[in-house]
Amino acid sequence: MRLLQEGHTVKALVRNTVSEVRHSNLEWLQGDILDPLLIRDLVAEVDEVYHCAGFVSYAPQDVGLLQQINVAGTTNVVDACLENPSVRLCYVSSIAAINRRKGEKVIQEKAQWDPAVERSAYAVSKHYGEMEVWRGVSEGLKAVIVNPSIVLGPRDWSRSSTQLFKYVAEERAFYSHGYGNFVDVRDVVEAMVRLMNGKQWGERFILNGHQLSYVDFFRQVAQTMNKKAPYLLVPNWITELVWRVEAVRGKLTGTRPLITKETARIAKEEHFYSNEKVKEATGMSFRPLQETLLWCSRQLVSKGSA
Repeated sequence: MRLLQEGHTVKALVRNTVSEVRHSNLEWLQGDILDPLLIRDLVAEVDEVYHCAGFVSYAPQDVGLLQQINVAGTTNVVDACLENPSVRLCYVSSIAAINRRKGEKVIQEKAQWDPAVERSAYAVSKHYGEMEVWRGVSEGLKAVIVNPSIVLGPRDWSRSSTQLFKYVAEERAFYSHGYGNFVDVRDVVEAMVRLMNGKQWGERFILNGHQLSYVDFFRQVAQTMNKKAPYLLVPNWITELVWRVEAVRGKLTGTRPLITKETARIAKEEHFYSNEKVKEATGMSFRPLQETLLWCSRQLVSKGSA
């Protein structure tokens, strides 16, 4: 919508479900990012590409799919852009692709990836997706990379980070130790457009608004939704036991585990992903978290989700 508001003509590629959004300057196209010929033909018709397609999973069964979508799919986009020298690219990566060290409180874009450190298959796939973009940059592609934290928005709450609102709406009892970094989806869009307009080529930018503990996050969401917040703390030793049990269950049944080693360990981290670089480059500020939570909750209620 942000591009349409500026008067641009937009072609939007989706794999399955076409959005209900309609506009005279918007064309929905169904297809697969793994189809290089399709991507080449589409990119040949545009001036800018916002590569938002990606797959998020921490399940061991999805390692191959992560590589296909997040790496091979990005290769297709980069190659298509390189065939059209006038095209500019904005690639949506993740904070998972930024190296972090134990005990390091503030993480910045300059942190170098350390292959010796154990990372999730998702983080590795986003890292190699970035490598494809850097390859394009080295060959002359005008590209910028953004690394959002946990993106909050009122989408289908059976998927992705919106499940956090569903968890509170169902008045679940348990919460765990740990901290999260969060950003409003509207701020992500604003940053992407500003960076493309500002011609910040060959740079990457962390997009993060806030850091707080999961228990505080759940309490604030519960307040906006008039629900009872989670109130029983799950000790770390139980979390460590559960992911091991889930790993065995997944191997025996072929189902995706409810919690993995990676998600259990990530939840314990207290890193803050600095947003100073993008604020300096664009002059933007990030919305207060309470504003984001109110917006998401009201939208979910109006859609009948909550």
